[in-house]
Amino acid sequence: MDVLVTAALVALLYGLLRLAPGLNAPFLPNQAPAAVSTDPSNLPYYAVRSLVRMFAALIASVLFTFVYATAAARLRRAEKVLLPVLDILQSVPVLGFLSVTVTAFINLFPGSTLGLECASIFAIFTAMAWNMTFAFYASLMSQPRELDEAARVMRLTKWQRFWRLDVPSGMIPLVWNGMMSFGGAWFFLAASESISVLNHHYALPGMGSYAAAAIADGNLGQVGIAIAVMVVMVIGVNVLFWRPMTAWSERFRVEESEAAERPRSVVLDFLRRSSVPGLLGRPLRPVGTALDKGMQVFGLAEHSLARPAGRERTGDVFFAGAVAAIVVFGAWQALDYVNSTVGLGEFGHALWLGAVTFGRVVVLLVAATVVWVPVGVWIGMDPKVTRFAQPVVQVLASFPANFLFPFATAAFVALGISLNIGAILLMALGAQWYILFNVIAGASAIPSDLREAMTGFQVTGRLRWQAFILPAIFPYYVTGGITAAGGAWNASIVAEVVSYGDHHLTATGLGAYITDATATGNFPKILVGITVMSIYVVALNRVLWRRLYRLAETRYAL
Repeated sequence: MDVLVTAALVALLYGLLRLAPGLNAPFLPNQAPAAVSTDPSNLPYYAVRSLVRMFAALIASVLFTFVYATAAARLRRAEKVLLPVLDILQSVPVLGFLSVTVTAFINLFPGSTLGLECASIFAIFTAMAWNMTFAFYASLMSQPRELDEAARVMRLTKWQRFWRLDVPSGMIPLVWNGMMSFGGAWFFLAASESISVLNHHYALPGMGSYAAAAIADGNLGQVGIAIAVMVVMVIGVNVLFWRPMTAWSERFRVEESEAAERPRSVVLDFLRRSSVPGLLGRPLRPVGTALDKGMQVFGLAEHSLARPAGRERTGDVFFAGAVAAIVVFGAWQALDYVNSTVGLGEFGHALWLGAVTFGRVVVLLVAATVVWVPVGVWIGMDPKVTRFAQPVVQVLASFPANFLFPFATAAFVALGISLNIGAILLMALGAQWYILFNVIAGASAIPSDLREAMTGFQVTGRLRWQAFILPAIFPYYVTGGITAAGGAWNASIVAEVVSYGDHHLTATGLGAYITDATATGNFPKILVGITVMSIYVVALNRVLWRRLYRLAETRYAL
């Protein structure tokens, strides 16, 4: 075991060292290649480059999640700003971030490919972070009161409480949503590696840019090869990383009786039997002790999670006034810029396009709920089914569905199906999995003692769903629903405009509007499109999802 684990670590370090020169290669924007070679012999190198970007974005997403979600859950005033900002960030499509950040990153690392690499990683990060942040925030807000009281009785510092209570209690939903976010980021890999913004085209070596080049050439054979390599990559990542993570996270499950069967991983068993992880972790223990002592300056975690409703009203008024002044000033500047360029009437056109895309999102959410909630409950509540179905679901959810868009485009053209209808299916391929994964996580997180009680009382049929299953998974479904809705809006930028060879299909909708504005570098229209999309997403969250969040916290939290 020790030899195998050591060999794997050496191979990983060697691969990273070999990749390092390519990450910092010379780069001139005016001479940068607009496409990569479609020679299949380059695919192993492209696959490794894409994996490095994906895991770099995952690490950044976890760090962001810990900081942002904790601040939103623990700081009462900050929550009123951070959650709406998170709604807006979730609603901004990947192309919206790219149009602003590509030039900034290139200027930050002049003459080096590292700037474009950072822009690509940041774009992938924007496809991962929001879902993980919502999930961790939900776990913090639904923390059992007895654990909160125990942390205060034991006089844990804020640092100790975070690592000994907050992170462990949110580990299972964080791992599941991290896995889902990682899979969702594959969907935007082509847009993140083959970048078309401001009338410039940049291509980084990777699977996404390879697929984009093959699709542009209309070569279905090369697209098929890319799909086969992606299937191998997705299965490999799930077997070597996500499966061990889901099995390891079971140690943090809080319940009074032992589960009948827990997820297992051969890779995790290898690591547990090897002494190498312990040897590597031993030098880090003094660092952890020093951090525990150093972080005592932040004080004790002595305040309850319950927040008095009428506390510090004067301060709240001044805080709300300052935030409102900043928002009004920013909105005024943006409106003045749009009025002086394309005119305020452009908002009316964009709002109508947004209504069309909104209709597609609603149809998608309803269909995904009806189909995937029963399936997710079935998978999550039966450990034997989970063992076999989870890898299949992971592969389906992680596979970048836009690699299949050329085949869908060919089918739409052959069958005469308008993309106005077909876009719903294409958006669903990238967004429906959020609901399924969260429902599976919720069903699998139901304590065994509650399941045994329902079985002992012979609660079955409709009553079992109404009184037990639906209330138990409700907080997880809300998290999945809000991220699925945001994912559907984001997916519209690639689902409402599809191309294959000489065939170019465009649907009526806000996603197509933003895609066209980004490709041509029309900043006023980009601003209008992103603003309108943010308005729709935030309004839906305020009217529906936030109310369901509060209901989940107050009535259905275990």
